[in-house]
Parts: sequence; C-alpha cells; structure tokens
Amino acid sequence: MTTTDWLYENFDPAGSAIGYRVTRKLDEVQSPFQKIEIYESTDWGNVMLIDGAMMVTTRDNFLYHEMMSHPALFTHPDPKQVVIIGGGDCGTLREVLRHSGVEHAVQCDIDEQVTRMAEKYFPELCESNNDPRAEILFDDGIAWMKNAAPGSLDIVIVDSTDPVGPAEGLFNRSFFESCFRALKDDGILVQQSESPLVLLELIQAMRAEMGKAGFDSFQTLPFPQPCYPTGWWSCTLARKGGRGFEFREADAAAKTFETQYYSADIHKAAQVLPPFVAKALDAD
Repeated sequence: MTTTDWLYENFDPAGSAIGYRVTRKLDEVQSPFQKIEIYESTDWGNVMLIDGAMMVTTRDNFLYHEMMSHPALFTHPDPKQVVIIGGGDCGTLREVLRHSGVEHAVQCDIDEQVTRMAEKYFPELCESNNDPRAEILFDDGIAWMKNAAPGSLDIVIVDSTDPVGPAEGLFNRSFFESCFRALKDDGILVQQSESPLVLLELIQAMRAEMGKAGFDSFQTLPFPQPCYPTGWWSCTLARKGGRGFEFREADAAAKTFETQYYSADIHKAAQVLPPFVAKALDAD
C-alpha cells in the first residue's frame, strides 16, 4: 500500500461500490467464522471490514447504532430485558444501556474476534461493556434464542451482518419464531433490514417470514448510512397482538442522554416512508 490508497467494497446487486481513502492496514485476523480487517482512513477514522464488506467506521457508526436501538426502546412502554443478537462491535449495546430503565442487556455474538477488534480500534463503542447490566456472550445467537425462556424478553435486536455466512440463519421463519416465543406480549423485535433502495424485495421477504412466525405489525424505518451499499439503510420493527408503533414522544424529547442523530423529531420523520417504499411494503 502506498502512502494513501483507496479501499473499495464492490456491491454487485446494486452495480455500485463504496470507497474510502486509507493510509494503512492496522490489523487483520481470520477467525473461525470470517476475516476481519481494520484500516486507517484519512477522513473517516478507522474502518472495519468483515469478509470484504464495510461494517463500521469511526465517523458514521452512530447513525446505525442509534436507529437500531432508540426507536424500539422509546416505542416499548417500559423496556427492562433486552437481547442483542450479533452486534459484536458493541455500539448497539452502548446505546441500549443509555436507557436507565434497562435492567439487563445480553449481547450474543458468535465471533469473539469482532469484539476484541472493536475494543482495540473502536474503544468508544465499547465504553459500556463493563456496565453491571451488560452480559457479553460469544455463542450461537440462533441457539441462544431457541433456549430463551418464553415471555422473558422485552426487546430483541438482531444486529447482524448481511444474510450470508454466519448471519444467514437470522432472516428466516424458524429464527423469528424463537424471537416471538421469547418476547413478552408487548415485546418488540428489531432486525437490520438492508437498503430499501435496492433490496426492497429482501425487506418484503423478511417481513413475510416474520408474519409466518406470528408477528402481525411491522414498521420499517430508513436512515442514512454512508458506509453501507447505496448509503441508505433501514431497520424493521415487528410486534405481536396487533400492537402499533406509537412511541413515547415526550420521553424521547426529554431524554437525559445525548445522541448525534436520533431525536423525537427524527423518529417521527423516519415513520414517513417514501411512496415507492410504502407502496411495496403495504402490498406485502
């Protein structure tokens, strides 16, 4: 690598690529599950790749982590028991634990090396790892959810990579059935749901699998995410029992912690889908 070079992720489904100007490779490890690389960039801080796919940068990770956590936590009436499946960089765990009412948050990621790399190169994401309410496990999240006690959880957040490799089993009916069973009657499932611009069919299929598992209310929230293909990403919330997605707007507006992207107004705005997305999802 020269003094500065360009690092690209080619995204064949969209015929596009994401690129960053980098100065050096900081680290690389081949875990039993995937290859993890860390680069130093000129403008975006450190960059983590997993199997060649951009996962997180210092500069823009807050967009994803805040939207994967706060909309669900402010929608649930009183979230106390939260589980994060995946999320090895620990950023979503940090955001969940900003909520003082959360009593216990489990993070279950199959690959310990992701967390070890995050601790070294993204320490700001790991600042809540020693919170007494946090429990960090390195295990199979699919098996963990199967064994979770029925009706024991308020929120399940699936902070996974794309639905290939280790994460492939996190997007199907069987896994969603485990989540449905483990959630309380007012529980919420959150799944990262890819780009609504070029992967809308995947979102439709994912919501259909959630429906087969028993969920009957869905809400997909788009948000910007420059380091992911197309720069526009989403999360999808699912509930059971016909419960809707009105959120505790006053609590969100009066939150006692700082966020860089999420706010009560951003939450309201994200609920308004562009017509082409709304039309596609209304038809599913």
